[in-house]
Amino acid sequence: MAHLRIGLLSYIVVAFATAMLCAPASAETILRASHQFPGNGDVRDDMVRLVAKEAHDANIGLTIQDYPGASLFKPHAQWDALIGGELDISLFPPDYASGKVPEFSATLMPGLIRSQDRAKRIDHSPFMKDIHTILERHGVIVLSDAWFAGGMASRQGCILKPGDLKGLEFRAAGPTFAAMWQAAGASIATPPSNEIYNAFQTGVVQATDTSLATFGSMRLYEVVKCLTAPGNNALWMMYEPLLMSKKSFDKLNKQQQAVILKAGKDAQAFYESKADAVNEKTIKLFEEKKVKVVTLTDAEYDAWIAVAKKSAYAEFARNVPDGRKLIDEALAVK
Repeated sequence: MAHLRIGLLSYIVVAFATAMLCAPASAETILRASHQFPGNGDVRDDMVRLVAKEAHDANIGLTIQDYPGASLFKPHAQWDALIGGELDISLFPPDYASGKVPEFSATLMPGLIRSQDRAKRIDHSPFMKDIHTILERHGVIVLSDAWFAGGMASRQGCILKPGDLKGLEFRAAGPTFAAMWQAAGASIATPPSNEIYNAFQTGVVQATDTSLATFGSMRLYEVVKCLTAPGNNALWMMYEPLLMSKKSFDKLNKQQQAVILKAGKDAQAFYESKADAVNEKTIKLFEEKKVKVVTLTDAEYDAWIAVAKKSAYAEFARNVPDGRKLIDEALAVK
């Protein structure tokens, strides 16, 4: 009986030692990254993949799984998932959450940014410091800042002046642009960007605004006749940062946190180096597909800003805490 007990004890010791040798040195932490943009070369998906690659290559027990094309969360649902910690990372336009955090409408305000170069200067301004603070107050941290230039397109003709919108069913990306388009005479619909193509096909909309990256990756050249591109007078520019849930970030060890933060900065630099090329690629693609491409003159841009000041700007300043302050901070950047 004693021999049996000793033999059994030896077996248990050997089995335990073997299991310890075969077990990984540390458990792998898996993060889920969700966004609504296509995974077929859209630069926003490229940013997420860059962060995932750097996390993997650092060999720190961190894996980031990428879920493009709204395959994990619907576009607007990502905000609550981020702040609740159910979603770890998202390339998410904060304006999509402006119904819950009205200050976020400042990140998609007609004419507030105007150019890709000015967007880089805005990133280091009191305006962006305030936006970061508001994001962090709600439990989300910024890994990468990114501004995407966009424009307007219609299946009816070119959109250059406010009168061109009268009677159109228009897809608006957010409340500030909706206010301006409506003031110009359009009827408003608000499907997310990944549903614009179907909205055109089903007749829900006749015109839309969105980023040039989305115009290209969503093949909107198949459903429109004319694109108003940003040019030197970008009426439409949207803040689409790479965000991380603070709850998820706080669960990482210091080494993992440092790698994620560095990767986020690298993704921002990567996008900034590609931004002009992304815009030019879309314009070339639309021209190749026989879609007319135009830009706003200074006079046409000023006409839109006059409409925006009476509608979007006035409503934002009146209804949003520190709304006027945010507008003034952005406009102060030269």
